[in-house]
Amino acid sequence: MAAMVLLAASCSNEGVENLVENNEEQATAPVRVSVSDFSMSMSEIAGARGLTRSAVDPATYTGVGAMTLAFFDAQGTEVYKTTQVRGDGSTYTTFGEFTANLPVGNYTMVALGYAYFAGDVFVLTSPTEAAYTSERPRETFCKTQSVTITSTAPLNLNITLNRISSKLEIISTDNRPAGIAKMRTTFAKGGKSFNPTTGLATVDTGFWQTNTPSAAVGTPIDIASLPLLYTDEESMDITIEALDAADNVLATKVVANVPFKRNRATKLSGAVFTAGTSGAAFKLETDWLTDETVNF
Repeated sequence: MAAMVLLAASCSNEGVENLVENNEEQATAPVRVSVSDFSMSMSEIAGARGLTRSAVDPATYTGVGAMTLAFFDAQGTEVYKTTQVRGDGSTYTTFGEFTANLPVGNYTMVALGYAYFAGDVFVLTSPTEAAYTSERPRETFCKTQSVTITSTAPLNLNITLNRISSKLEIISTDNRPAGIAKMRTTFAKGGKSFNPTTGLATVDTGFWQTNTPSAAVGTPIDIASLPLLYTDEESMDITIEALDAADNVLATKVVANVPFKRNRATKLSGAVFTAGTSGAAFKLETDWLTDETVNF
């Protein structure tokens, strides 16, 4: 999956290699990078214990809508960057396969795969800095490694990207009332920027995002978020707000010390819209090999 780029509308056209000018006249070697798999961990359905681990071909995993590949030289200067957007066939021949022509030398390669939707803006600045500068982080996979080119002979690299996101799923036990247009979730920690080398967030100041529930009025809601954590395991307060169409807050619940882990899902289940219920008392399952379920 490829390193990150600014995915505004114009950026889908930047799926072309960018070589620094002073390298263009040097003899180069073709470097072919194939993202062979996404390494994924998913809990089994219906509360089954244990963990299912699988490797998924990027062409078949539609959760990733864009991939970015970049190379940085020994001084940290970007010498190549390209982005493939699944929905734009002009940016790739085979989704997940790249070819770059690079001079002899030592490089840091960053490959990123991530969900991409209209309005998303994503930037890759260096092997240690990438960020979603639009409202929310998305499901993200990455791989950073050193690459040495010693001759002009072709170099073939097959890589697997690892998921660095955590997941929060909020499931209401009560029904969505009329007048509730949006749900706002505020994370007290974590962030939207991350270090591609470590896979951890670069800030721990938190963020918020809004979701439009797909559930009809009179039915329970089920919404998801994909925070980036500052440490591999992190606990934080989660604030859930129900908003009307004008963003007025109609209901608020706070759930304290909710546990998260990278590449794992935490589920919050409880009454979101019912007055008089408290989010202070909840039940934890501490086995990280399954989804984390919190009742509030």
